[in-house]
Amino acid sequence: MVLPPGLFKIAARWHFTCYLAARKIKTLGFHHKNNNTTTTSSRAHLTPSLHTDVSKCPLEGRENQTVVCDFDGTLLRTTSLFPFFMLVAFEGGGILRALMLLLLSPVIFLLGSNREVTLRLIIFISFFGLRKKDVNLVARSVLPKFYLENLHRQAHEVFASCGRKVVLTRMPRVMVERFLKEYCGVETVYGVELEMMNGGDYFTGFISCSGHVAKQRALKDMFGEVKADLGLLCSSNSRDTLLIPYCKETYVVSKSTGSNSNKLPREKYPKPLIFHDGRLAFLPTPLSSLSLFLFLPMGIVLALLRLIIGLILPFKMSFVTAALCGVHLRVNGLRNLSNGKAEKSVLYVCTHRTLIDPILLSTAVQKPVPAVTYSLSLFSEFLAPMKTVRLTRDREHDAAMMKALLSEGDLAVCPEGTTCREPYLLRFSPLFAEMTDEIMPVAVDVKVGMFYGTTASGLKWLDPLLLVMNPTPCYRVELLGRLEKGLTCAGGWSAAEVANRVQRQLGDVLGFECTGLTRKDKYMMLAENDGVVSVNHQNIGIKHGCKN
Repeated sequence: MVLPPGLFKIAARWHFTCYLAARKIKTLGFHHKNNNTTTTSSRAHLTPSLHTDVSKCPLEGRENQTVVCDFDGTLLRTTSLFPFFMLVAFEGGGILRALMLLLLSPVIFLLGSNREVTLRLIIFISFFGLRKKDVNLVARSVLPKFYLENLHRQAHEVFASCGRKVVLTRMPRVMVERFLKEYCGVETVYGVELEMMNGGDYFTGFISCSGHVAKQRALKDMFGEVKADLGLLCSSNSRDTLLIPYCKETYVVSKSTGSNSNKLPREKYPKPLIFHDGRLAFLPTPLSSLSLFLFLPMGIVLALLRLIIGLILPFKMSFVTAALCGVHLRVNGLRNLSNGKAEKSVLYVCTHRTLIDPILLSTAVQKPVPAVTYSLSLFSEFLAPMKTVRLTRDREHDAAMMKALLSEGDLAVCPEGTTCREPYLLRFSPLFAEMTDEIMPVAVDVKVGMFYGTTASGLKWLDPLLLVMNPTPCYRVELLGRLEKGLTCAGGWSAAEVANRVQRQLGDVLGFECTGLTRKDKYMMLAENDGVVSVNHQNIGIKHGCKN
């Protein structure tokens, strides 16, 4: 077997990086005291006593000014890059790569005083062999959520007040550029450039230039003669002194102003966070990542136990078994089931948070309620304890199918057409309003702490397993009561007006914001496709297994 020539280059450079790491570890004990003294001395130049704190920076009249700052440690409240590289490793490379990065985190910690070697090591582990397509997917649909949650409130307010924005970062440019340009309106991003192989489709894991050198060149090229109006400095990064000669004004974002109290609230996000993808529901710091891997064996056993209990035991025992398995289930509005006798079958209109929304409804009403679904994996259909019927996106065909199901009994439908993780409701399809005037809105919400049980670009058969693997998931189901006949199509309202009214009613109960976004909008943003699944009308999957 003939190895590609590029592999010898990669092996040689990796050997040299390991040599530098070993050399650093060997001399760490002898130079630790001197390094601490040097670091303390260099950071003393950035104390708030010599530079004004960012909280005192005036915001007025900066619409035509230029601001330059670092991304990590300045715009972001955290100076640790590990969690964001862990997200790239886990979501883009898989669980084994994430485990490798976690196992090498002690070495990364020991090399912390040498930022250049540390950065090269963590980039190599996270990016070696990754496809450019996968990294772009993570940068587009996963990282923005965690960046927004870590934005520094005061630094962002000053940053947003300026018209022209330039950002420098030690992180690879591919990780941050899309977020900064789409969410923060940044004009130019200078970051570490990564080398590519195989025609530019895969990353080698090596950087083309030192991050410190690239930062110096960027500042000289852009602000060599004309200084920037404003510069934001990080008090914990001594290299931020590079910005001072190129800025007319400088302000310090200190550690004291970077605490949790300075977290940017959701309502002040530069752009609403409605859609995001990825499996992890938490920021994977070294400690939380270690907790994840320690929990995985027990989590798999717990998931299997929950699935078996859910398939075997009747709905009447669901509340007790859920509590014993660590599931928090709260149901409100049960009295609305007995208020007034329905003349015909009831159509339950649910908000769509996860694939188990119909199961939660069936648990609440203590009987199996058939559900219409779309883009559900066969494995998920097999696990469903009630009949599931696939929609085809053919309006006439789906309408006839739903009417036939309603003639047999109650039916559950999620008119959003796809799930949404954040406190927003997508546009409701008006088709359900044309089916019947016996409509009962049902507010469903789910809170998870470890894994998201939905995905736009990942493997959908993993959705039910990861969802029930969460240690203590919290579910809320609220039955709002049947709509008055005068507020349905039977009262002269159009189907769209009924759908919008139900959407607003459910949004008010949950505290969610109603939007006009659709399934297509979600998939175009997260997966760059319209989310349409081809289904043969002659082979529509119908599962008739009913729970006793």
